[in-house]
Amino acid sequence: MVMITELAAEELKNLLEQENKQDHALRIYMAGIGCSGTKYGMSLDDTKNEEDVELTSNGVRILIASSIQESLDGAEIDFIDDEAGKGFIIKDLNAPQCGSCCSC
Repeated sequence: MVMITELAAEELKNLLEQENKQDHALRIYMAGIGCSGTKYGMSLDDTKNEEDVELTSNGVRILIASSIQESLDGAEIDFIDDEAGKGFIIKDLNAPQCGSCCSC
């Protein structure tokens, strides 16, 4: 199951309110494949597709296509705010780590 941290949930709820999109969910989608495995993206979506799995974590609705749900099992969505910037990230504890030949 995908979890969202309390901080990320609070930030996401604030974003949904600011954009007047309280009826939207956080969609996680496959954005490509790199040397360290599958890359995922996130967006706000108000449409649940037939193949979607809907989860709720810390009061936030999450939509994931059933075809990628298993690969995200154990992932955590967090919010970072540091010198490099701020935003939402997916911590996939099951993802392989980059090797020395990787430039990602």
